[in-house]
Amino acid sequence: MTWKQFLRHKRLIQFIEYMIGGGVYFWSGLGVFAICYSVFHWDWLIAKMLADIIGFTLSYFVQRYWAFNDRRLNRKTLQTGKRYFLISAITLIVDYGIVATLKSFGVTPYLGLFVSSLFLTVWNYLWYRFWVFDPNQKTRP
Repeated sequence: MTWKQFLRHKRLIQFIEYMIGGGVYFWSGLGVFAICYSVFHWDWLIAKMLADIIGFTLSYFVQRYWAFNDRRLNRKTLQTGKRYFLISAITLIVDYGIVATLKSFGVTPYLGLFVSSLFLTVWNYLWYRFWVFDPNQKTRP
């Protein structure tokens, strides 16, 4: 397989697009977190909540309309939105648990954000790919 053939592989392209969407979430969230936590001296949890609201909202649009774009999902926006919200809620619980645990050991929340994102990158891709944005999903009546 040549490099050009490798780069044409649909799933590889989708994963790269997913990673760009994840970057939108992570870097926009990190920016909001840094301003709220380091500049305004908000509690890390409140700063992270605001950062996550902004990051997850931006990421949804990148994931749904670019990385996992499929015309079969056009009539399933409400269903994919609900699934995205559910997975995001579970992800946040895991994310906050990782950051809080590391912070309790004296680790800066900034490092906690990076550690958490390393784990959750694979977790989210699998959920998005096989459940949230699966174009073959059944629509409930």
